[in-house]
Amino acid sequence: MPASIHPAAVAASAAPSALHSRSTTRRRTLQAAALLAAGTLLAGTAAAQAKKEVVIGYQDMVVPWRHAQETQEVERRTGYKVSYRKLGSGAEVVRALASGAIQIGEAGSSPIAAALSQGVPIEVFWVLDNINDAEALVARNGSGVNALADLKGKKIGLPFVSTTHFHALVALQDAGIDPKTVRIVNLRPPEILAAWERGDIDATFVWDPVLAKVKQSGKVLVTSGQIAAKTGKATFDALAVNKDFARDNDAFLTQFVQVLADADKAYTAHPAAWTADSAPVRSVAKWSGAEPQSVPASLALYAFVPPAEQAGPRWLGGGKDSVVARSLAATAAFLKEQGTVQSVLPDYSVGVNPTWVQRAR
Repeated sequence: MPASIHPAAVAASAAPSALHSRSTTRRRTLQAAALLAAGTLLAGTAAAQAKKEVVIGYQDMVVPWRHAQETQEVERRTGYKVSYRKLGSGAEVVRALASGAIQIGEAGSSPIAAALSQGVPIEVFWVLDNINDAEALVARNGSGVNALADLKGKKIGLPFVSTTHFHALVALQDAGIDPKTVRIVNLRPPEILAAWERGDIDATFVWDPVLAKVKQSGKVLVTSGQIAAKTGKATFDALAVNKDFARDNDAFLTQFVQVLADADKAYTAHPAAWTADSAPVRSVAKWSGAEPQSVPASLALYAFVPPAEQAGPRWLGGGKDSVVARSLAATAAFLKEQGTVQSVLPDYSVGVNPTWVQRAR
């Protein structure tokens, strides 16, 4: 070392250089770690998207798209691996949606209203069916009931907190009848039939197969379709989707809704072709558990809403004033009265999304 340079000066000048070197190395290490983490995240996201899987929860509803399930049309058009899980009730469906066990599920307007009221992050994106004439209020022959006004002091058997319970109250109120003047008894469908045959009830509001049997010895006073047309308070079955899944799988939902639309059109354009021995009816029977012979008559009771109507203001596209949003709000208010939910939302259109049906043809 040259004599003119003091050793301490060398040490002093070397220290900052070493610190700078260590700092640079550390910064590069952190940058590398950040890049690795980002790469891992992107790889994970890409892997998740590449999986293209969906679990759809369904019930024993008699609807045309069962044939698409049988033919694997959803898988063919979307490229997704589709798993179907049969569930016993709408309540089970919304619980599975809430837990993440399924991403899409079929349910009636009542359990959907309950789920939204409880904060489950789902949205209705397709109306499977307008229940229409598939549920009806029927008076027993010999009961002395020939019109809604005659129900005062009479006994009606129906399942509590169901779509028929809701519509029974709506019908009575619309007719100017205080529901408190009518004896409404909580009975399950098999119990309704037994009570009907014993003469223990004067009327019932129910669905098939019990509906078909009571019609044989009774008079239809009003159907759900007639109540909905007059009051705007429709009952329906729908498909709901988890909001996170919807956000990340826009293209899938577009294609899926087109499958649903095509399935309904195949039926509504040629209902006479859907005979008991036809392939579509056999598919519906297989997936719903119905007898093939009963499927055509059951399908005829429902109204299947075409996509153009679903996308419009009367169904999914009308915001707070749409049929679906108003029906969910009215149903939620009813459920609150029954103690099933603790509160209701100010606007149920937050659980309705017409995006994909607006793209359907």
